[in-house]
Amino acid sequence: MCTAVTYKTKNFYFGRTLDNGFSYKEEVVITPRNFVFNFRATEDLKEHYAIIGTAFVPDKFPLYYDACNEKGLCMAGLNFVGNAFYMEKVRGKNNVAQFEFIPYILGKCSSVKEALKELKKVNVTPENYDKDLPVAQLHWLIADKTRAVTVEFVKEGLKIYENSVGVLTNNPPFDEQLFHLNNYMALSPKPPKNNFCKDIKLKTYSYGMGALGLPGDLSSQSRFVRAAFVKLNSVSADNEEESVSQFFHILGSVEQPRGCSIIGRNEYEITVYTSCCNADKGIYYYTTYGNRSITGADMFAEDLNGKNLKRYPFVKGEKINIINRKK
Repeated sequence: MCTAVTYKTKNFYFGRTLDNGFSYKEEVVITPRNFVFNFRATEDLKEHYAIIGTAFVPDKFPLYYDACNEKGLCMAGLNFVGNAFYMEKVRGKNNVAQFEFIPYILGKCSSVKEALKELKKVNVTPENYDKDLPVAQLHWLIADKTRAVTVEFVKEGLKIYENSVGVLTNNPPFDEQLFHLNNYMALSPKPPKNNFCKDIKLKTYSYGMGALGLPGDLSSQSRFVRAAFVKLNSVSADNEEESVSQFFHILGSVEQPRGCSIIGRNEYEITVYTSCCNADKGIYYYTTYGNRSITGADMFAEDLNGKNLKRYPFVKGEKINIINRKK
């Protein structure tokens, strides 16, 4: 399970949590403009926009989970098990395997507008990367500083939804997630008024009571509501430090601690990593379950005209600062 959000202060930020019971040895990967994407069934992409994000690289092909290109277009794939449906190759379409979808769109498109135009030509296929990697059932959040959309391939075909909330989790389909917000329209960051009964004297006894009823469980629908409420009511200064810090606090509201979601014998779903990308500056930040310190990588500090991937393994191991050690 996962949660992705957008956030805007002076700059545009995009990121996600990856919640899982295991790790594929993810790392920050920068793909320069001249790295060749060898696609399985459509024309290779030899020149494209540079990309930064988190990926698993089993061989030489970056399998991106979430990423941003040099133009500020961002994309994340989130589990959509039981609803995702990919068609076999369709004649007359650009047939793109599910694992190729993020680099295909981010490599070719500079905005959501261009991505939507490109999607008219695309068919996502169920081809897996290799026999050891099953086809992921996903839907995607695609966003730039002006617009966000949710993209779903289902049995009925391609579904594209305007995402005015700038949040995506897993099941159910996005239109149902969005409709569910109607049940929470009375929530507020302000102290509540007594609408229960004018004849009964009721009063607030704590800050935050305007949000009574905000779901606190770890289900995808509840995380969608909670992340939307926190993100849409979030306030921070517009400098980089406070914007990035606030972004991690937004996603912190839906983090999964080990032990609270059992998925098997001695197996638990946890927030493996949390990301935040300044899409305007091309700086990708992250934390991991075992390292709460924010680590960053700057795409524009690299030679973006190169041909080879630049890979940065996640920095792991908690860094605890004791300020008064005994001498």
